[in-house]
Amino acid sequence: MPSISDHPLRYALVNELHARPFPSLEAPCHAVYVAIKEPVAAANRDRGLDRAHLLALLDRNGSAHPQPDATHFSGSIGRAELKWESHTEFVTYSAFVKGVSDRPFAPAEAEVFPEDWLAAAPGKRVCSVLIRVENLPDDEAGIMNKLEDWFVPESLAVSRVVDGAAIVAGDFRIDPAGHMRFAVFVRPGTGERRIGRIVQRLCEIETYRSVSMLGLMRARQLTTRLNALDPQLSGLVSALDTTERSPEAALHELLTISSELESLAVNYTFRFGATAAYEAIVTQRISALREERIQGRQTFGEFMMRRYDPAMRTVKSAEARLRSMAERAQRAAELLRTRVDVERSAQNQKLLESMDRRADLQLRLQRTVEGLSTVAISYYAVNLAAYALEPLAHPFHISHGVLMAMLTPLVLLGVWLMVRRIRNHFD
Repeated sequence: MPSISDHPLRYALVNELHARPFPSLEAPCHAVYVAIKEPVAAANRDRGLDRAHLLALLDRNGSAHPQPDATHFSGSIGRAELKWESHTEFVTYSAFVKGVSDRPFAPAEAEVFPEDWLAAAPGKRVCSVLIRVENLPDDEAGIMNKLEDWFVPESLAVSRVVDGAAIVAGDFRIDPAGHMRFAVFVRPGTGERRIGRIVQRLCEIETYRSVSMLGLMRARQLTTRLNALDPQLSGLVSALDTTERSPEAALHELLTISSELESLAVNYTFRFGATAAYEAIVTQRISALREERIQGRQTFGEFMMRRYDPAMRTVKSAEARLRSMAERAQRAAELLRTRVDVERSAQNQKLLESMDRRADLQLRLQRTVEGLSTVAISYYAVNLAAYALEPLAHPFHISHGVLMAMLTPLVLLGVWLMVRRIRNHFD
């Protein structure tokens, strides 16, 4: 018996669930992470350039190439394990190296990605992270001393995560070498996959935080423009019930504002939608860490609540304001259209009344002309008939005047009936 056929995308869809596995890491180790994004129209970028940039790095290290059209790749580049992923708006490079340097977060660790290779990237660096993974010592006080030495105490966020499997810390500041830094202290016996998940989530938190903050910059630009349009729109709406300005002129000005608002919505909708999606990922990744407070220090979630959430609320506020103004402009335009339609209906009514008066006057004039025409035609007809019948009337001694008197009523009646018949025919 023939078996049922599979959907052509069945295996591709299932494989997508396993396309980006977490790395397996053993402490101590360190990770270098870079995210690269095109500044403009990143979602529609030429992905062939991303692949060419990846191949350039692999060729430097004599590494194997990924499959054609691949969106992710894992392989070795020298001492490091490379993980490459292509996302909607950006690509990420992760390098995991065993061991840590004597100098915490040494800039030399980032040299796994050469400077000249980074400079040739098809885009701009939007995120760069150094992560130091050490074994968790017995003395937590020693850890806090290290963290205060490595990070800025004012913005330091630290917490115990994943049911106490590790302690993670970071200050969300860019160091002089241009990198964001995180420290991970792993409890002995923690599985390599779990360590990899913790490191991967820290990279994702920073990446999606960075790209979501792009929405804040766009929101500020939008707010500046909305601040200029809002008084114009409010003035137009307030003047809807006045007669100082022509409704047609007000409608034209309102349609101009509505057109600009729609243009702004088209230009900003994608960025705001992406920001909302990235914010959700940041929130989910922090929640997945299952944080526990350490010595009264702020957690990653609390840091984001104080520093990151206000920015996201600003983006949502700008988006809501744009939507509200567009709806206000649409409602005002509908009211103005109604007012213009009512005034035009009144004008049309007056025009019809004027046309009725003109038609009545024309009818009266036509009837007057018909009467005059009947008289004129009868005059000539009587004369023609008199000339035609005068020889016949002479034997009967009928004078010309009598003959004219006899013909006049008959001719008038005949002409009147003829004119009336013609008018009835065309009516």
